Amino acid sequence: MTLSVSNLSFSYGTKTALKGVSFTLAPSFSALLGPNGAGKSTLFALLTRLFTAPGAHIEIAGHDLNANPRRALAALGVVFQQPTLDLDLTVRQNLKYFAALHGLRGADASHRIDAALSRLDMRERAHEKVRKLNGGHRRRTEIARVLLHEPQVLLLDEPTVGLDAASRAAITDHVHGLAEDGMTVLWATHLTDEISDNDHLLILHQGQFIADGRAGDVANGRSLKDYFLAVTGDNAA
Repeated sequence: MTLSVSNLSFSYGTKTALKGVSFTLAPSFSALLGPNGAGKSTLFALLTRLFTAPGAHIEIAGHDLNANPRRALAALGVVFQQPTLDLDLTVRQNLKYFAALHGLRGADASHRIDAALSRLDMRERAHEKVRKLNGGHRRRTEIARVLLHEPQVLLLDEPTVGLDAASRAAITDHVHGLAEDGMTVLWATHLTDEISDNDHLLILHQGQFIADGRAGDVANGRSLKDYFLAVTGDNAA
């Protein structure tokens, strides 16, 4: 398993955000589905060590996050909900800067940048300033950026927020392609139409998992939207 979590709990003062969460992920596309406030962003903050949880065990690509955080985090690529690109730099300049932070320079960095942009269909926009891109192309740029250091695990926290339906579908397709090529993907969302029947599905509600399995099996003959609404009462699905 490329990502393993056990006994993960976290509270904000007296408010419990996660309660004894455990799961394992193999290379595939896994959807973390939950209504707003379910604990998805808290889970991502713990997986990226923005927060720590004593007593929990998190292993990324075979590395214990507490015992060896540098190696564990080096195997991780993260696309946060809030954009983090420099709007006044071009697409290529943003990626070049990120590559340098990972110690990648010269021909190696250029090759990786070209490959990542090609993968996300962004080569033709490499010299455009990010400020001029639409939301979908900005998200593609962020995904291309996190591929530069060749992570084994990719975390995406609500990556399609604010995008139109066509842009959401395109980005979901791109990330499914990465999973098909052997990457472990954890895609957090509250939108059921971003999840296919064959995806691995984790449903998080009130800080606990209430489902873990193949999405089609979890829904058990119902539409995923209807099932999700029934178990969580979330009308935004």
